[in-house]
Amino acid sequence: MKTLELIKKIEIFQLKNDIPKIAVGDTVKIGILIQEGNKQRVQPYEGTVLAKNNSGVNSAITVRKIFQGISIERIFLIHSPSIQTIEVLRNSKVRQSKLYYLRDRIGKTARLTQRFPKNSLTNSSNVI
Repeated sequence: MKTLELIKKIEIFQLKNDIPKIAVGDTVKIGILIQEGNKQRVQPYEGTVLAKNNSGVNSAITVRKIFQGISIERIFLIHSPSIQTIEVLRNSKVRQSKLYYLRDRIGKTARLTQRFPKNSLTNSSNVI
């Protein structure tokens, strides 16, 4: 039991606090730290979140982007030190927790409907 407590204490220090709320179907831009020789740079990776796995330090998202007509999927550990930034560009309306059906689709058939934030003025009961 003491080893599990020790592991949890170590994991707490490795969690990132500045992660935005990410949902399946969102279009995200992830800045990955790339090391080439003795130089480091941040390379952006922009795509749609197909799946999300929440399990503490091991939380991961699967991101799909289309590059030169070819679909590329990549799994990112959210709390990894190689990930510098995560930015949500667009929210989409989806009804499934995993969007693996998008793997077979290219172009307009792979589009998702955009979800807009609810405005407090339109839902107000004081409007006559």
